[in-house]
Amino acid sequence: MTQELVRGLKCRLCGTKYRKEPNNFCPEDFGPLEVDYDYEAIAESMSREKVAMRPETMWRFRELLPIDGEPTVGARVGGTPLVRADRLAAALGVDELYVKNDAVNFPTLSFKDRVVSVALSKAKEFGFQVVGCASTGNLANSVAANAAAAGLTSYIFIPANLESAKVVGTQIYGANLVGVRGTYDEVNRLCTQVAFRYGWGFVNINLRAYYAEGSKSMGYEIAEALGWRTPKHIVVPMAGGSLICKIEKAFRELAHIGLIDDPTCKIYGAQSAGCNPIVRAVKEGSETIRPIRHPKTIAKSLAIGDPADGYFAQGVIRESGGWAEDPTDPEIVAGMRLLAETEGIFAETAGGVTLAAAKRMIEAGRIPRDEPIVVCVTGNGLKTQDALNGALGELRVIEPSLSEFESLVEPSELVAVG
Repeated sequence: MTQELVRGLKCRLCGTKYRKEPNNFCPEDFGPLEVDYDYEAIAESMSREKVAMRPETMWRFRELLPIDGEPTVGARVGGTPLVRADRLAAALGVDELYVKNDAVNFPTLSFKDRVVSVALSKAKEFGFQVVGCASTGNLANSVAANAAAAGLTSYIFIPANLESAKVVGTQIYGANLVGVRGTYDEVNRLCTQVAFRYGWGFVNINLRAYYAEGSKSMGYEIAEALGWRTPKHIVVPMAGGSLICKIEKAFRELAHIGLIDDPTCKIYGAQSAGCNPIVRAVKEGSETIRPIRHPKTIAKSLAIGDPADGYFAQGVIRESGGWAEDPTDPEIVAGMRLLAETEGIFAETAGGVTLAAAKRMIEAGRIPRDEPIVVCVTGNGLKTQDALNGALGELRVIEPSLSEFESLVEPSELVAVG
């Protein structure tokens, strides 16, 4: 990729353009910045044939990602499977269903590896030696792992009540991990102060414009796996609201440069009932995102009460003709179990949110049963096992005796051999 493919940054509200720098907001109107590409040049350098010849990672779409040259961090990220989920489809009563399974992403089992590989590659371009983030868990894991592999020092800030597996999954990489007594939004405000006081590269603050672009790779991979077309319907979990916006942008970009014919896709959002500011705005028909001050949900990775991209996320949902739902904690657990029991995919609580929201919308007729549907799973259930405590029943324990085993099994299930 040549440097000229990335022109710089531009404000998402007023369109003012800026040079490539570690900055995340427009001083004119405080609008968020995004990357400005030369799509005509990209169209000349990309084709379906060229993409197909490249390694099956997110970087097969490198011209549409905001780094100069080859990636220096996370070269093996992405390329996760789009699973044709026929057993789950039958359980939900739909004809064609797919699961985009980022629960097996490299190296830390979540879609955050996509955004972090972009952000830290850019951090190295800018010359940062210290990087960091505010996180609800998955981002903490990914920044810690990828920073360690890149030889960067990392400072990672999390709410102090995070799941223990995500705490351990950050500490193991030698990161400087700081627990903060407060919500994610309070953690994020602290990190903003730290980033600008010390001049460090925080992936979701001063590097956010570049970081967020990594999410587009999920959309590119979905379209390619479907034979270079978009699904009719896609259900996406929402925390800060960036992922749902970037998947929509990915489809538009592929159409712009001629890799797909039509970017049309109805886009649906999912949040938990205990932290649902974007869903609430969609249901109320409002463009105003009213923050949730004290999120209360087992889906801690989605518990961002004041989502940075909430305004844009509700716009994407509304303009695409989609909808949004906010299942309860018991529905979330049921969603996790249904996905595991039908497709053998152990998703974290966010995956339970997404599947439960999809189930609600299918049953309500908002998502048709006879059109292709993609459900996005963004993290691995091994990280949120605490949410299942008491939900799976007691372990059945027996003596090492055949008769005791047979007492556990229905007679109709016992088939003797010979």
